[in-house]
Amino acid sequence: MLKPLVVVGSINLDLVAAADRIPQVGETIIGNSFNTFYGGKGANQAVAAAKLGYPVSMVGNVGNDAFGTQLRNGLEDAGVDTTYVNMVQGASGIALITTGRRGENNIVVVPGANGLLTPELLEKATPLFERAGFILAQLEIPLETVDYLAQFAERHDIPLMLDPAPAYELSGALLRRVSWITPNETETQELLKTDIGNGDQGYDAAAERLLACGVKNVLLKLGSRGCVIAQRNLKKEHVPAFTVNAVDTTAAGDAFNGGFAVGLMRGLTVARSAVFASAVAAISPFPSRGPELNLRCQPGTKWSVSWSSVQLQRHTSRPIQSRPDDVDPACFRICGLLMHTLNGRFGANVFRVR
Repeated sequence: MLKPLVVVGSINLDLVAAADRIPQVGETIIGNSFNTFYGGKGANQAVAAAKLGYPVSMVGNVGNDAFGTQLRNGLEDAGVDTTYVNMVQGASGIALITTGRRGENNIVVVPGANGLLTPELLEKATPLFERAGFILAQLEIPLETVDYLAQFAERHDIPLMLDPAPAYELSGALLRRVSWITPNETETQELLKTDIGNGDQGYDAAAERLLACGVKNVLLKLGSRGCVIAQRNLKKEHVPAFTVNAVDTTAAGDAFNGGFAVGLMRGLTVARSAVFASAVAAISPFPSRGPELNLRCQPGTKWSVSWSSVQLQRHTSRPIQSRPDDVDPACFRICGLLMHTLNGRFGANVFRVR
């Protein structure tokens, strides 16, 4: 029996305004559309894992307002276990999001009920944590709760993946208890209190400094530049990103974390898990219907996605077997209809790997 992923984090209602571009400070512009979605970094990661076919449980809070029941139901509809999603007094968390036509975004998060997720509430979920195979956390909940979670994970020898977003300065004691930390470039600079520069040398040096802080493993998420994997006493690995024209990059990083955790739990190597996560993140910015996409992972290998045929193929000199249980490990195959995730923006698909 598979040990579940347990995600501890935020559950939000996202209020999303789309415009041609992101307004500058003090500027008012006319938008093109407005929508509400279910979201929150914790919920996004939980739903990504669930839609990839892996058992996942959510630990978090919703408010007793009009949105609380909807948010919990949305998680359940996506296949996430909500036994330890608490309904507390007050408003549910919200996120105010503005997106531009090139997929860029800015976000303001108001924690609401998420700010009331205390260590005491986590204690009630002890039976769940004790059987977890992996725990995922972010920083949209109180830092003291993340500290408690890290201590619990260390005592019970459960790997903890921390997505340090939004960016905060973190204690050495917390970092030493983290199995995987997955910051983006901005978050890395906040953690290190310095500009990390551009290029492989700068990224490698930043990853090395994070390892020196006590973190066991580092995965730097660099958007279109891929990611850097750094592990103690091992050579650093650079995984290129798939090239896509994004519609909306909101939650792409969350889709990546969910995919990375699923890959590791399915027994893939770290590098294969990162490639898998990159594929999940690459497809996440797209709506449920759209044109064919060309994804390039490395020179000479071209991937194409067609929503109409619902399949992912690698173009090489020899054909790839398309049976779900007999697939080249380097090749991902969509094995279901286009996946609609909780917040309605992932647009990611269900992949099967051997």
